[in-house]
Amino acid sequence: MRPICRRRPTNIKKDRAGFSARQAALGGRTVKTGRARYFIGYKKHTLRLWLEHYPAAKLLVPLSTWAVPANRGEVLFLYPSLRECQRRLGWLPEWVVGDLAYVSLSTQRRIRQELGIAVITRMKTDMHWVPPYSSSSGEVRCPQGQRLEWSHYEPEDQTQWFTAAAPRELCSACWEQAQCPREFAYPATDHEILLGKVPYASKLARHLSIRVRPWVEPAQAFEKHQLGLSQFFLNSLQLTWVMCLLADMVVLLRAQALLCSPQSPPPFWELTPAQMQFPL
Repeated sequence: MRPICRRRPTNIKKDRAGFSARQAALGGRTVKTGRARYFIGYKKHTLRLWLEHYPAAKLLVPLSTWAVPANRGEVLFLYPSLRECQRRLGWLPEWVVGDLAYVSLSTQRRIRQELGIAVITRMKTDMHWVPPYSSSSGEVRCPQGQRLEWSHYEPEDQTQWFTAAAPRELCSACWEQAQCPREFAYPATDHEILLGKVPYASKLARHLSIRVRPWVEPAQAFEKHQLGLSQFFLNSLQLTWVMCLLADMVVLLRAQALLCSPQSPPPFWELTPAQMQFPL
């Protein structure tokens, strides 16, 4: 999510909301040194698909895009974007990875129950841990302290199942060993981040959060810098829509060219030294 139209808001415009751009609004962005915390303009919200079968590079393509005033949050467009994929493509992803801006337990529950999609996000600092997670470390443990691992998700009764992880160092000395089922069920509705379709402590959730999620920023940087969207001043939401759709078209055509006519790398290209360029 990147701002399309940027202007430093003056106090008069910020107080009276008298923006020259039509339907523009005051939005926040990541705090950086020497930059204003707010901007006046629009935002581009894009749902991207990871093309894992392209081994030459990390390739993400846009599936659904929204151009809206800057005060509209990202989570408002997650469910409509997935519905748009279902309506136009007849296909839905199995997992969706988002940052903290997409944390909305009610929206994540709706997407899981209606569409069967797991929305994977990180925990906010002000959120509370629920069983079977430990409040100190965030690990999954049984009531007696044995470490657990995720087994499977039961969609019929919306339940997550965990089993004792090896080595079971505490099970042999547990006073409930005779009655212990070795499997523990927890309702997914207790917490959509910790116990959703893909639990927070599972290897799959950690892999998607650590290895996949950071590649969204380079995809946004391509649109921002290579296509020059950051250099435009757009004073109309309708014109912003046109520019956003044109940017998506360029990304799709680029992805099609890379997939249809892949360039074979030269021998030992991984060992070839490269020098950084500083165009001054």
